[in-house]
Amino acid sequence: MSDADATVVLDNVCKIYAGRRVVSDLSYALHPGQVVALVGHNGAGKTTQIKMMLGLTRPDGGRLSVLGADPGHGRGARRALGYLPESVQFHLAFTGRETLAFYARLKGLPASGHDALFARVGLAEAADRAVRTYSKGMRQRLGLAQALLGSPRLLLLDEPTSGLDPALRRELYGIVADLARQGATVLLSSHALTELEGHAERVIVINRGRKIADGTLDELRALAGLPSRLNCVLDGAPQLVELSQSEKPAVLRGLLDRGATRITLEDPSLDDIYAHFLKREAA
Repeated sequence: MSDADATVVLDNVCKIYAGRRVVSDLSYALHPGQVVALVGHNGAGKTTQIKMMLGLTRPDGGRLSVLGADPGHGRGARRALGYLPESVQFHLAFTGRETLAFYARLKGLPASGHDALFARVGLAEAADRAVRTYSKGMRQRLGLAQALLGSPRLLLLDEPTSGLDPALRRELYGIVADLARQGATVLLSSHALTELEGHAERVIVINRGRKIADGTLDELRALAGLPSRLNCVLDGAPQLVELSQSEKPAVLRGLLDRGATRITLEDPSLDDIYAHFLKREAA
């Protein structure tokens, strides 16, 4: 994909706070229809990148383009962008419906007619209750609803499953997948790495403000060279075999030919891959 078609383009972007580079020479592009996970430890620069994409802070070097424009400029671009922060804050006296109406007006959208959106995030029966009566998970749902106002072309989610129960986490990732199928770009910043597997088609690993790995999960597994773990029962005894990605087909055929049973194969997880790249950087 070319950068001309990209939703977001970072080209050697850097950001400096108090004389310290929190983002350094960062380059990548995000494209329509992609669900991308941005992973890194606390202080790695993930939220700073999102703030720059929102136009809340500006790069100190390099070029950043969001929806074909300078971030934060133009109502059209703001209307096409959705954002869910890590900690959502709402006026406690407002009802859920009044809250969505307020954010809709900020985007230049109709203030009413959001029943389908309340239903989508599981707040249909609480829409007319005051936000002060909402649990943390319900406020997170309301935050997701405001992020989805206007069917955004770019959705930025910072720790989106914080406070959500397992059922709503599945629903959230279902919504994310639907948006991507409709052509939206979704950027997920999260510490819940295992949770991201199967939901993000691409992973960008950030360490100290620099990109240290970027690719699909399979590409990162191959790049890391971590072995898969195969458990089975052979000749009545449990066996554990570590094998590379290229060895898997031949080893599996051999074990089946020898009558192995209870075969389970565990590929390196995103946690394993992330730890590998951090250790490589430290070395």
